[in-house]
Amino acid sequence: MAKSILHTIEKNMSSFSKGQKRIASYILENYDKAAFMTASKLGKLVGVSESTVVRFASELGYDGYPSMQRALQEMIRSRLTSTQRIQAAGDLFDHQDLLGAVLQSDIDKLREIVGEADRGAFGNVVERIMQARHIYILGVRSSSFVAGYLNFYMHLLCENVTLVQSNAAGEIFEQLFRIGPEDVMIAISFPRYSKVTMNTVKFAQDRGASIIAITDNELSPVYQMSDAALLAPCEMISFVDSMVAPLSLINALLVALAHRMGTDVSTTFAELEDIWNEYGVFGKMDDE
Repeated sequence: MAKSILHTIEKNMSSFSKGQKRIASYILENYDKAAFMTASKLGKLVGVSESTVVRFASELGYDGYPSMQRALQEMIRSRLTSTQRIQAAGDLFDHQDLLGAVLQSDIDKLREIVGEADRGAFGNVVERIMQARHIYILGVRSSSFVAGYLNFYMHLLCENVTLVQSNAAGEIFEQLFRIGPEDVMIAISFPRYSKVTMNTVKFAQDRGASIIAITDNELSPVYQMSDAALLAPCEMISFVDSMVAPLSLINALLVALAHRMGTDVSTTFAELEDIWNEYGVFGKMDDE
């Protein structure tokens, strides 16, 4: 969608007013910066009013400036370098309460996922995992920590789970040597999308495994390769990938799986509690 913004701007440049042309020219030349500016800041930069910027977004077919801004952000998220992210964050958070701004950004993403999450797709993913012979969990770079979190709890729920380690490409394929048609790979991938993830998913797909994607949107490469998917926005904050929404989605997935397993989960955790108590795994409040 976002690519069409630039195309639309170029196509309609001659029909814009003088002020709109200044906005258009700046976006065409600096869309990576414009995507993280408020309408007010963009207007001041090019010498037009904030209302002119808002009308420009409407002229392009958006229901407001935030919609146009989000579309631009979607286009560039997978391409920004860390340096460009830091520069964009400087524009976004300049003169703001950074603590409040970052926390509010995460809160907004959680609200977004509550409102937009596909409950049918969620149920489909739960069912596929329940029916799988073996479950492989994949995530590289910043997504590796999300994969590790999912793996930690999945191992407590069931025996048939493997966390695919991504230290070296050759080792990945060795770990997946036995993957087959009755298996499921849960592939976690967020911008900037890793080629290692895509190549690994392709390998699993070629071996007949079902692919469950946990990613940010339908344009994600791993979404395009998946049989089922869960979508969660991953906010880009400076050089940091905020995984608050994806982790919350995974929490919901884990609870749903435990609910489906019912008494089996209760039995498992009763045994674990006995082991933890016997070997003093956890301290107590009154321990000195």
